[in-house]
Amino acid sequence: MNKFLFPLLAVVLGFVLAFISKKQKTWNTKLLLSFSGAFLLALTLFELLPEVYSHLDTKQTGLFIMCGILLQIVLELFSKGAEHGHVHIHKNETAFPWLLFISLCIHSFLEGFPIHDHNDMVYGVLVHKIPIAAIITLFLLQSSFSKFKIGAFLVVFAAMTPLGTLISNTANLPEVVAHSINAIVIGIFFHISTTILFESGEGHKFNLSKFIAIIFGVVIAYFI
Repeated sequence: MNKFLFPLLAVVLGFVLAFISKKQKTWNTKLLLSFSGAFLLALTLFELLPEVYSHLDTKQTGLFIMCGILLQIVLELFSKGAEHGHVHIHKNETAFPWLLFISLCIHSFLEGFPIHDHNDMVYGVLVHKIPIAAIITLFLLQSSFSKFKIGAFLVVFAAMTPLGTLISNTANLPEVVAHSINAIVIGIFFHISTTILFESGEGHKFNLSKFIAIIFGVVIAYFI
């Protein structure tokens, strides 16, 4: 059940963090993002990438990974980078951000596909979603949207990853199709995690706390 509960728990924890902090500067989002980016990237390399390459042709695998990277770039044209910590909602905004909502839902749905009983990707998704959910919640709370719209946004967003996991576990997809989708998700994870790590540096200056957070993310992913 963890594969369904942990993604939901991540959004709940993100909401609690945002609700407690109220102000974005009261907790170090960049440090959380650095850890989550390193953890997700390392877990993808240790767990998901070898499995996909062992079941698909190497060149075909690379093609699907590139397709995932390109797909995430397209999604970010609409989400403006919310998947790695950038949300742009004006305080006086009243129109529901449909493009942001749909883009995040597609991303969340796809990241649920690699989660199954025989790997630890659910932990990568859990750690990735907590700071993202917190940042999204923070900006939604600062907007002029009604509580119903904010609640509906977060509930559907939280449900998309378990929905992707449910379909991948029950649809009896051919093995080639399942691993091809996983390769696309690898591309999505690569793009998001590396973007987080590149953006975590301020003017390419060395930051010890962020470096330690990245090291912790890699080490924990290795020993899971």
